[in-house]
Amino acid sequence: MNKKPFYTFLLATAFAGTLAACNSDTGGSDEGTDGGEAVEGGNVNLGMMSPPDNLFNPIFYTSMYDSHILEITHEGLVQQDEEFNFIPELAEDWEFSDDNRELTYFLREDVKWHDGEDFTADDVVFTFTAMADPDYAGAGGIRQNYVNTLAGYEDYVSGESDTFAGVEKIDDYTVKFIFEEPSVKALADTSMDIIPEHIFGDVPVADIPSHAGSINAGEVIGTGPFQLTEMLENEQYVLTANEDYYKGAPKLDTITWNVVSASVVAGMLEQGELDYVPRDFPAADVDTIDGNDNLTVFEQAQLGYQYLGMKINHGPNDSLTNPDSWEPNEKLQDVELRQAIVHAINRQEFIDGFLRGHGELLDAPFPSASWAYNPDAVEGLAYDPDLAKQKLADAGYEDVNGDGFVEDPDGNELVLNLDYPTGNPVREQVAPVMKEQLEAVGIQVNLNTPREAPAHFEIIEQNDTDVDLFLAGWSLSSGDPDPWPINGGTAGYNYSRFLDEEQEKLLQEAVNPELAFDNQEFRAEKYGEWAQLFIDNAYTVPLYAETELHVYNKRLAGLTIKPFTFKDETHEWHLTE
Repeated sequence: MNKKPFYTFLLATAFAGTLAACNSDTGGSDEGTDGGEAVEGGNVNLGMMSPPDNLFNPIFYTSMYDSHILEITHEGLVQQDEEFNFIPELAEDWEFSDDNRELTYFLREDVKWHDGEDFTADDVVFTFTAMADPDYAGAGGIRQNYVNTLAGYEDYVSGESDTFAGVEKIDDYTVKFIFEEPSVKALADTSMDIIPEHIFGDVPVADIPSHAGSINAGEVIGTGPFQLTEMLENEQYVLTANEDYYKGAPKLDTITWNVVSASVVAGMLEQGELDYVPRDFPAADVDTIDGNDNLTVFEQAQLGYQYLGMKINHGPNDSLTNPDSWEPNEKLQDVELRQAIVHAINRQEFIDGFLRGHGELLDAPFPSASWAYNPDAVEGLAYDPDLAKQKLADAGYEDVNGDGFVEDPDGNELVLNLDYPTGNPVREQVAPVMKEQLEAVGIQVNLNTPREAPAHFEIIEQNDTDVDLFLAGWSLSSGDPDPWPINGGTAGYNYSRFLDEEQEKLLQEAVNPELAFDNQEFRAEKYGEWAQLFIDNAYTVPLYAETELHVYNKRLAGLTIKPFTFKDETHEWHLTE
C-alpha cells in the first residue's frame, strides 16, 4: 500500500469559484438573477432522475428521492446554517442541563399542520417514541440512532417498559430529551423531522408505513411550506403552497417534481420544460449548456458519495440488524480477495471519464466537505492490477481450468454477482466498466440486469443470497459525520452485514462524551484510526464523490443552496420576468 490521502482533491479552482457563486446567485432577494421583477405565484418544475419509493414518512423513508419531497413538506426542531451550525426551526430555543444529559426545547407556538391542527410537544414525543417502539425495526424503520442513546431505550424497545423515558412533554410547547449520558450529537440526534400525533397516534407502529398518511397525496401531513397534494406515481409529484405557513405564505403556488431521464434533462432545461435540476445534473452535459444565457450552473463539493458494497453476510429478513443471526457469504470471507477487488478498480478513470473531472477520489467515507476529512490519516488501496493478481495468487485463487478466471482455494468456480440500480447515469456506466476491470485480473463477474432504484434497494436491504456486490450511494449527515449509521454492526444501512469489533470500539470512542464532548480534534483522530481499519477490511469501496451540479433557469430566484441541502426556505422561491 502506498501512503496517500483519502482522496485526490480535484477542481480546487472550480470549488473556489463555487463559493463566490453561492454568494452571488443563491440569495433570497426579491429579484431574479437577471434583475427582473418578481412574479406573484406560478409553478416551478424540478427534475429528479429516479422515482421515489412513494413512502412519504420522515421516520420510515429510505430513498433520497422521497427525501426530495419530505424536506419541503416536513420540518424538525432545528436546522443548520451554511456553516453547519444549528439554528431554530420548529423550536425557537433550547438549553442543556448542567450535566449535559438533558436537552430542553422550547417550541414555537404559531405552527400548524397542513390540516390546520396545532403543532405541539405531543407530536415531538410521539415521533421519537415511535422510533423506539419494539415494532419499529420490523416495520422497516432504520433510524434507531436517533433514539438509542436516550434514557430507557433498551427497556422500551425490548418491551420491558410500557413507556419511553427518553423524551418527556413538560407542557404543550416544551419538551425534554433525557440521554443515558451526555451526548456529543444531542442536537443532531434530535433534529429528526416530526410527524403528526393526531394522524398516527392510534395507528400501530408496524402499520404506519402503509397508512394513508404515509403514502397518499393529500393525506401526507407536515408543517412545511408546501404540501404533497397530487401525484402520478413514479412520474410527477405536485406540492401546493401552505398559505398558513408560519414563516409566511410561499411566493409560488406550486412546486412540481418530475421524474425524467438523465439523457433529456439538458434539453428540457433549454426548452423551459424544467426550471431546476438540483444536485444531480449530469456532468457530461455541462458543456452542452455552456453559454446558455438563461441557465445558471452552480457547483460545490458535497457530503455524499457512491460506493461498491460487498455482501459479507446475509439476513435473515426478520433480523437484519442482529449479527448473531447472520449467515456468511462464503464467496467474500477472504479479506485478501476483497482487497484484490479494490486494487483492480480504476476509480480515477470513472472521475476523469464519466464525471468529466467533476468529483473527488475516495479511499474512506469522509468527503472533503466534512470536518472529518483528513488527507494524511490513512494508507489507501490504490489502483494496481498487478498487485490485485498477486494478492489473489497469495490467497490461493488460481485459474485451474485455463478459462481466464480464478477458482477459489478449494477449486470451485468463483462468480460474483454485481447488482446496480437505474436512474443515476454515471453509476449505470460504471457497472459494466467495473466488471471489465475485475475480469481483467481474473475475477469473473455476473452483471445482473439493473432494476429501478426502489426494487434494487429493497433487494440489497433484504436477504437476497444471490447478491454479492452492489452499487449504492450514501451521504454523511450534515448534523454529524459519524459513519456508524452505515458501518455500525447493528446499523440499519449496514447492507454489507459486516461487523468488526475494533471498528465498533473506535466508533464508540469517537462519540464517548467523557473523551469527545466538545473535542472535535479527538473525534477526528478516532475517525482517522477507524478509517484505516475500514480500508484494510475492504468490505465497502468508496468509489467517488460527485460534486453537486445544480442547473436552474435564471428566472427562478430566492434559492438558498447550502452545502447539504437546496430545500431550505422554499417559501422564498419565486419567478421573475
